[in-house]
Amino acid sequence: MRRSLLALILATASACSVGPDYKKPDAPTATQFKEQAGWKASDPQDEIDRGAWWSVYKDPVLDDLEKQIDISNQTLKQSEAAYRQARAVVDQARASFFPTITGSGSAQRSYEGPGVRSSGLGTLTNVAGGSALGRGGSAFNDFSSSVGASWALDVWGKIRRTVEGDVATAQASAADLASARLSAQSTLAVDYFELRYQEELKRLLDTTVVDYKRSLEITQNQYGVGVAAKADVLTAQTQLLNTQASAINSGVTRATLEHAIGVLVGKPPGDFSIAPSKELTGKVPVAPVGLPSTLLERRPDIAGAERRMAAANAQIGVAIAAYFPDITLTGSFGSQGADFAKLFASPASTWSVGGSIAETLLDFGSRSAQVEQARAAFDQNIASYRQTVLAGFQQVEDELSTLRILQQQASVEVEAVKTAQEAERLTLNQYKAGTVPYSSVITAQAAALQAEETALGVTENRLTASVTLIEAIGGGWDASKLPRTDQVEDDTSFLHMIPITTDHPTSSDGK
Repeated sequence: MRRSLLALILATASACSVGPDYKKPDAPTATQFKEQAGWKASDPQDEIDRGAWWSVYKDPVLDDLEKQIDISNQTLKQSEAAYRQARAVVDQARASFFPTITGSGSAQRSYEGPGVRSSGLGTLTNVAGGSALGRGGSAFNDFSSSVGASWALDVWGKIRRTVEGDVATAQASAADLASARLSAQSTLAVDYFELRYQEELKRLLDTTVVDYKRSLEITQNQYGVGVAAKADVLTAQTQLLNTQASAINSGVTRATLEHAIGVLVGKPPGDFSIAPSKELTGKVPVAPVGLPSTLLERRPDIAGAERRMAAANAQIGVAIAAYFPDITLTGSFGSQGADFAKLFASPASTWSVGGSIAETLLDFGSRSAQVEQARAAFDQNIASYRQTVLAGFQQVEDELSTLRILQQQASVEVEAVKTAQEAERLTLNQYKAGTVPYSSVITAQAAALQAEETALGVTENRLTASVTLIEAIGGGWDASKLPRTDQVEDDTSFLHMIPITTDHPTSSDGK
């Protein structure tokens, strides 16, 4: 028996895991980004901070808001809790490597009447002519205890494949957390620049309202001396009122964006506000995208898809292991006696040790179907991974082309604004001299306002594209930030890199 148990333990220690070992599939990659060729950013950012990537915009208000994402954003806390849940699943699966030990105990006090005698500890037998309830009997104690253990040997690697898959799933959950953080950060930055754009637009419209009031006064004076028609006055009033309405409407949009930012940083919109700024920054930093192959290591969503492939591959081994028998070792020890102090020294003790093998002899194709299901799930994850890679390349190409074209448009719009403003000035002077009708003034003023709004919108679009490009290349993140297998085992070794506060206290060991 001892030799048999030793042989089983040695077999478990040297056993191999059935099923295919994971090998990362290839992904479609290009040698370079097409939209980057022949284009040099006017203000490239040579190094993106691996943490605070938003610092490239040199905006202290944005910097302060972004730092609150990790502390208060509820969506991010949800993702962090999902990672901790996945890590707990790993702990649960890893516990299957070890025996399960159970214990039980009982204590009983019994009465034995004069007509009853005990037949073995704790068992009472009636004797002819006696009464179990008669007087003159005696009472006695009965104590018992037992310890049992069972150990499912992982000869075929089913538990190891399960743990392997759970570790990969936890790593994918960590990548999801990084993706959620990056998405929240980029969303906040986009909303922030849109808010600043609305402020700048309102300043432009307010300035235009002042100019239109001056034009209205001129038209009213012209009408007063009989050189302008009443229609000119009404047209000027209409133009002024429409511009005032647009200025008011920009405040509505700004308030909505302020509320959205408040929610992103985990604050009630009613208790959150952002002080107006002086102007929308015109500096648009552009991060270097590097080679397409490096994108596979820099985007957390791609890393998460790759880890899910590894988890699906491990499940194939788990399914294949069902073809092999389950080998379990069992053992137990028990003792029974009337004296608790001498319970474990009592001669009434029992022990047993043994093993069992269980194998499914006929399942009508159930196991083969499970293996096929696992292989199909792995193929599905491969396709999902490759599609995620393609989507990542597309996003980078999109933002590169957007930035390149918007940079060209910005240069043209600067000249367009200058031309439109000069045309407006000349037309207004001509109207004062009586050489052109007021309709020409209206047309020139509308063209000037449109040009300034377009130029402002191009600046805001460039800032948004800049943020989206940084998000597309991972925001300074890379796959080295994924928790290793040993970090998944030890919660404190990885979670210290996640500055997220939970709503419940942690124990002394940090778990």
